Amino acid sequence: MSGRVAYLVLALAFAASVLPAHAANIFEKNFWLSGPRYDRVIPTCDYAPALDRIIHRFGSKEGRFWNSDLRIVGIEDIRENAQLPWAAQSIPRRFCSGTALINDGVRHRIYYSIAEDTGMIGMNWGVNFCVVGLDRNWAYNPGCRAARP
Repeated sequence: MSGRVAYLVLALAFAASVLPAHAANIFEKNFWLSGPRYDRVIPTCDYAPALDRIIHRFGSKEGRFWNSDLRIVGIEDIRENAQLPWAAQSIPRRFCSGTALINDGVRHRIYYSIAEDTGMIGMNWGVNFCVVGLDRNWAYNPGCRAARP
């Protein structure tokens, strides 16, 4: 009996995964699927906690995954490249750039974005960044182009 139930559940799960996705209907929207509600409140590019988060994550990534002692000492020449560059229902983001001062004395270009509701479990703003020349896993390659608007 339990084998039949397991087979039925597996078949339903497979069938649901094969069906094309559709927009929420009126009944689904009544159950709190009303869509994104963004306030469009995004910290500025020079917001100290955002820069601290970038510095901490860079140091953590370099030490943990690349066995490197490289750290960002500071970020200068900060400027905003774009704000809300996409469609109206996109996640509100602020794209920024600057120059990262690395503890080996070399300056690298840095691109980062601060986005609304992309932090821990979507409760606050989040940061994505890329340091040109130190994107070792090529997540934003080539030349951190994917980190720009």
